[in-house]
Amino acid sequence: MQTIYYGGNILTMEEEHTIVESILIEDGRIKHKGSLQEVEKKVQMSQVEKVNLKGKTLMPSFIDPHGHISFVGPVSRMADLSGCENFEDVKRVLSQYIEQQGDEQGEVIIGFGYDHTILEEGQHPTKEVLNQVTEQPVFVFHASAHMGCANDALLQMAGVDSETEEVEGGTIGRMADSMEPNGYVEETSLSLIQPYLQKGMELDYLKLVEEGQDVYIQNGITTVQDGAATPQLVEVCKALAEQDRLVIDVVSYPLMDTNPNEIFKSSPLHAKQYHKRFKLGGYKMFLDGSPQGKTAWLTEPYEGEETYRGSAWYNDEQVKQFTKQAVQDNVQLLTHCNGDAAADQLLGSYKAALAETEQPEKEALRPVMIHCQTVRDDQLDEMNEIGMIPSMFIDHTYFWGDVHLRNLGEERGHRISPAKSAIERGLPVNFHQDAPVIKPDMLQTIWSAVNRKTRTGITIGAEQRITIYEALQAVTIHAAYQYGEEEVKGSLKQGKLADLVILDKNPLQVDPMEIKDIQIEETIKEGRTLYRKKEL
Repeated sequence: MQTIYYGGNILTMEEEHTIVESILIEDGRIKHKGSLQEVEKKVQMSQVEKVNLKGKTLMPSFIDPHGHISFVGPVSRMADLSGCENFEDVKRVLSQYIEQQGDEQGEVIIGFGYDHTILEEGQHPTKEVLNQVTEQPVFVFHASAHMGCANDALLQMAGVDSETEEVEGGTIGRMADSMEPNGYVEETSLSLIQPYLQKGMELDYLKLVEEGQDVYIQNGITTVQDGAATPQLVEVCKALAEQDRLVIDVVSYPLMDTNPNEIFKSSPLHAKQYHKRFKLGGYKMFLDGSPQGKTAWLTEPYEGEETYRGSAWYNDEQVKQFTKQAVQDNVQLLTHCNGDAAADQLLGSYKAALAETEQPEKEALRPVMIHCQTVRDDQLDEMNEIGMIPSMFIDHTYFWGDVHLRNLGEERGHRISPAKSAIERGLPVNFHQDAPVIKPDMLQTIWSAVNRKTRTGITIGAEQRITIYEALQAVTIHAAYQYGEEEVKGSLKQGKLADLVILDKNPLQVDPMEIKDIQIEETIKEGRTLYRKKEL
């Protein structure tokens, strides 16, 4: 099948401002591009479909460099707390959810997306709030997914009481002047609760991952990630692949503490290569929490604190062993680092691991620092030296920018997600949404990178704003580079896959403040339309 697209703006992402008049797609790949007359000469017009863009914009489809596709579907089945402004809203939404679910509700009621930093009370909805909703077990996830709250019924189910010890790297909230749990758990202490949350739903994970796939497709994304995958979730994705139910590319990164080497050995068809659209890309490691939850690990105390700097998930020796294993196994390592102390730990450990091997190709592993919210200039320089890629959650500038200014102070707060500093050093920075933490909306992300406006309209770190084109690179060709796929994805070049997105407007030609309002018109994977916006 041959298709010619013409009649609009076709952004190649090969060089800035390069717009071609038409492009020819054949057998799922880009065959030719240029003027319409030039392209038409390459085909027999009786055998080609011509698509008039009617002034719309066609460009490479978006690439998700960090997210959790396995959780996007399940989260959509939970009570949506993202719009809650106070505890009464939390209770109302949970109550409505219980009523709507009826007989289909699970043994445990689960909500997702509350944010204590925007709740009027400025606190987490602990068990005193949740106990008022129902006598059933209840758990609500914070928007960051790094913390949450349980009611008494769930605490009892999980056996969490005054004698329960905290997991290293985590916290159990306690009642005032008592060791009695108040329902709050954060970071590694979530593991005390999580096994019981499966009772919240009868989950058909294959179907739910398919539903998550649809969310990405509707947002113009055709390569996605399943970061921090468990062995069970790897098997889910493999099953979907074998059943030909994956229509976009999924790259999985098993957790470092789940023996990922064995997962790779048991999956030779998927190890560092696609088989039926599923690939094992490397290993995933966590080193700290989130800055908005004040669990990111910093070198200097949080604003208003004398000594508190967050905490590490692992000690230095454990991290050295993890990084050494990744390098020795010759795989890419993705590491969650929000705080600059966590970044120091990663960089020191990774450089030590590289130094222990005499194989120069180890420097081409393209390790990734995920989030790097408070990364310093000297750390960016170190990343450049060893080829470590910064993958930034740039939407923090909007969703939690005001919180960062409070938690980190003016100097550190304004420097959150320092994209410009990374680009100035030649680093191939990319952007992600950490879905389902926020929706996988690349146009919102581009808007955030270009404008750096907080929820209250403050410009946060004006000197770190980047151009629209640089932001587009971050979600196309730079994201492809992270996966080692820049030769087949990320730009419109002869021979590359025809992974395309059609937008109703050209991002390069609109007012920067209007970028987030651009609509996805169509998503195309290897020449096949997967999504087309319905006409009203």
